[in-house]
Amino acid sequence: MEKLLVKLLVHGVMITAILVGLSNATVASAVIAALGIGVVAYLVGDLLILPRTNNMIATIADAGLVFVILWIISESANWTLNLFEILLITVLAGIFEYFYHMWLLRDHEPVRKQRA
Repeated sequence: MEKLLVKLLVHGVMITAILVGLSNATVASAVIAALGIGVVAYLVGDLLILPRTNNMIATIADAGLVFVILWIISESANWTLNLFEILLITVLAGIFEYFYHMWLLRDHEPVRKQRA
C-alpha cells in the first residue's frame, strides 16, 4: 500500500505542477487528473502488465497511458496543452515509472511471473 501512495504522491506533485505551470488547468482539475492517471497506471501497468512482462514493456505501457489520458482530458477540458507539453509530461512520468518498477521488482511486488 505504501508503494501505491508513493506513486500517487509523485504523480500528483509532478503532473499537477507541470499542468498548472504550462496550461490553463486549475489546481483541482490537475490534481484529479494526476491522481486518476496514477491509479490507472497502477492498475494496468503495475498489476497487470509488469508481472507478466518486464520493466521496459510496463514502462512503455504506463507512458502510453499517461499520453492518451492527458490528451483526452486536455481536449475535453479545453486545456491549453500542446503536443510537446504532453510529451514532456509523458517522458518525465516514464522515467519515474522505470525506477518505480525497479523498486517494485526488487521488493517482489507485484507478484512475479508465475510458472505454468
